[in-house]
Amino acid sequence: MLAFLGNLGFTELLVIALICLLLFGARKLPELAHSMGSSVQAFKKGMREGADEAPKAEAKPKAESSNGHH
Repeated sequence: MLAFLGNLGFTELLVIALICLLLFGARKLPELAHSMGSSVQAFKKGMREGADEAPKAEAKPKAESSNGHH
């Protein structure tokens, strides 16, 4: 997912961190990190719930066709 970060060295990451610090300020960075973490957790939870519902949706028509009302 973040394969492009493999090409960045320590100096580049330090420059990016300093730019973020200048743009958002020291007080906003923890809030920004927390909101991003919450968003990622919500996304992962939604993906898990979607994956859990997919097999149930496929199994339901098979159960209805085998009820013997033909």
